[in-house]
Amino acid sequence: MTDVKLLGLWYSPFSHRVEWALKIKGVKYEYIEDDLQNKSPLLLQSNPIHKKIPVLIHNGKPICESMVIVEYIDETFEGPSILPKDPYDRALARFWAKFLDDKVAAVINTIIRKGEEQEKAKEEAYDMLKILDNELKDKKFFVGDKFGFADIAANLVGFWLGIFQEASGVVLVTSEKIPNFCAWRNEYINCSQVKEYLPPRNDELLAFFQAFVRAAATASASTQK
Repeated sequence: MTDVKLLGLWYSPFSHRVEWALKIKGVKYEYIEDDLQNKSPLLLQSNPIHKKIPVLIHNGKPICESMVIVEYIDETFEGPSILPKDPYDRALARFWAKFLDDKVAAVINTIIRKGEEQEKAKEEAYDMLKILDNELKDKKFFVGDKFGFADIAANLVGFWLGIFQEASGVVLVTSEKIPNFCAWRNEYINCSQVKEYLPPRNDELLAFFQAFVRAAATASASTQK
């Protein structure tokens, strides 16, 4: 019998990527909530290099990094394909997934920085969003006409970016500046293939990220003294 465990966090977009893939494939799994302030021995043993979630443990073997895990799930388990079958489309999906992950820092930096540093970070984040705005014109999905790998990677900008904006009060996205991205985001959040797998946008989720932004801003300010 296949033994599948997922070490994750309820508020993490990266954990939710993996849960999404497992549910698309219809894989039964045990979810184990970890605590980054008091990391479990299982997490430290399973991911000794980065000591981060998510970690998928399949038949005792750990796999780390969310999109690596998603690709592993796609290749290992039967069910609907997550990566496109066409080699070119598959390469495009991997490209956009990597682009989204590589640019996450720009979005986070925008939110936690203050003063001139925040303005510079906002410019960097806006440049990234403009690239997405151009790419997503008249598109429902990143690659082809089917929801897939890059769209799972896009959960950070499709859903969590709105939470970060609300928690911080820093507005990056407006329909006047990046209309194609905003139209895509609205379609994304309300798409049946997406809605089912995203966490509820409730007071608990918002309160967590408000506390996160405050703590990050305090830490950032202390390092600049």
